[in-house]
Amino acid sequence: MHITNCAVLSIISMNAPNKIPESAPFSPEQARGLESAFENLKPEQIQWLASYFGSKTDGRQALKKPKLTVLYGSESGNSEALASQTAKQAKQVGFKTDLINMADTAPEKLTDAENILVLVSTWGEGDPPETATDFHAAFMADTAPSMKGIRFSVLGLGDTSYEHFCKMGKDFDHKLEQLGGERVFERADCDVDFDDTFAAWLDGAMGALVQAAKPATEISESAPASVVEPTQYSRKNPYPAQLKERIILNGEGSAKETIHLEFDLEGSGLSYNVGDSLAVVPHNAPDVVEAVLDATKLDSATEIEIKGEKYTLSEALTSQLDLTALSKPVLNRYNEIAQSKDLDALINDKEALLDFIEGRDLADLLKAYPVQELKAQALVECLRKLPPRLYSIASSLKAHDEEVHLTVGVVRYDSHGRARKGVCSTFLADRIQPGESASVFVTPNKHFKLPDDPETPIIMVGPGTGIAPFRAFIEERAVSGAKGENWLFFGDQHYQTDFLYQLEWQDYLKDGLLTRLDVAFSRDQPHKVYVQDRMREHRKAIFEWLEKGAFFYVCGDATRMAHDVDQALHEIIASEGNFSEAAAGEYVKALKNDKRYLRDVY
Repeated sequence: MHITNCAVLSIISMNAPNKIPESAPFSPEQARGLESAFENLKPEQIQWLASYFGSKTDGRQALKKPKLTVLYGSESGNSEALASQTAKQAKQVGFKTDLINMADTAPEKLTDAENILVLVSTWGEGDPPETATDFHAAFMADTAPSMKGIRFSVLGLGDTSYEHFCKMGKDFDHKLEQLGGERVFERADCDVDFDDTFAAWLDGAMGALVQAAKPATEISESAPASVVEPTQYSRKNPYPAQLKERIILNGEGSAKETIHLEFDLEGSGLSYNVGDSLAVVPHNAPDVVEAVLDATKLDSATEIEIKGEKYTLSEALTSQLDLTALSKPVLNRYNEIAQSKDLDALINDKEALLDFIEGRDLADLLKAYPVQELKAQALVECLRKLPPRLYSIASSLKAHDEEVHLTVGVVRYDSHGRARKGVCSTFLADRIQPGESASVFVTPNKHFKLPDDPETPIIMVGPGTGIAPFRAFIEERAVSGAKGENWLFFGDQHYQTDFLYQLEWQDYLKDGLLTRLDVAFSRDQPHKVYVQDRMREHRKAIFEWLEKGAFFYVCGDATRMAHDVDQALHEIIASEGNFSEAAAGEYVKALKNDKRYLRDVY
């Protein structure tokens, strides 16, 4: 039933709130219906309705909804997912909420905000997310607009295994205050295990904003400030996906070990789009666990507790705790027990610390700085949760119903006198067999997608395992009948042993779905040749494709490859467009702003 403002307020103003006054503009039938609807409501419930419908009472302006901007910068999708939960919670509490990606706004557009909650991840060595680079630069500049009077709180997401942990969150928190904003709740910094930290921050920040908004608004203090429950299978509740097939993609004699994996999603309800990632929750290898037990002389059957859950020490070391990534926070917590002056000196020497943690793990720390009679629970409390690993999905759900495929480079190396291994890559390569399951969940990537127009041409640069999402792209375009041209640049070490999915690409090329294929095998000639070198060889065609609206994609190594490809792209645009270096930079910036230059790098 639609109830008008004056009726609600008339009822509230009466001593008998379930009686509609004769002066109200309703027919007798409407009045009786309203009386029936309000018969069992409590006075405070009717008062809330009066506030909700927003009219005037006793000549005063009725309560209104306060505005809240939830601003996020996301690389892998975690900040975006948490921002979405934050916005939903804010709406439930009573805020008029805008959910905004840093990629889609500018600092000056935020100056009329009343309240801002910022959720931002830190990528790599203290950098902003790829899509937030321009916003971050503008916001940190001396020309950034005033934020005076705007209430704010910041949540940073990061990884303590990196030196510049949550730097972006710290940057935004400091700058907002510098620009005149009012911090209503202290910044929270999240490690990879961020659920509890996020929930506490959301509860505190939302509560602070609610109190700051009263009494001029219609905020409901009784509304819960808890995290929205996840879907059935999610990061909090991963799906046990059965491994259907594992294939080694490299030929005999290769220096690399790359595997193709196919997981069964039948009955899971999980869905994904091309460009998304699959997170795999790994287990530590038995020999890594044994090395820790051997160094501590602890009983593997000792019962310990993690966040209220009971485990044996062996179970916790296998499935719950990170044993391979050392960081300053871990060393600090450990030294609270060890009380070692030598370890304290190491922690406070930046260069020595970075040198020590590179290529070492928990067992190395325990042996280098032993603790007499170390307790199992104390050891557990030094460590962080074993994080999931994200892999670009290498399949289209349209082409492989209820399946998901991955392309994984297996990591094995020697360091400090011991054989080392990638936790998740060797878990997938060695420790689960076809028919067995791995816990997985989908991580959406809304910023690495095919063009909406199926006739738009695309250029894909994906050396090594960076080929994964482009296999998915081509499968999707094949099934959907997209007519857009497709150009792939692929590179690896040797043509004979490292041409990943070679037969598939050659079939696509033969069928005409793949318009062009250019490859760079770096070790097949005296001088090394990489994908960026092939790009320069075809600079004229690349620029022509860009001029006719092509999307340009890059996937793979962020440390060197992505930078080198970006530099080559700038050079190509400058030379072929006859642009200055600055003008070429503006051209590339426009590609990014138009979401035509997209990167998935790691």
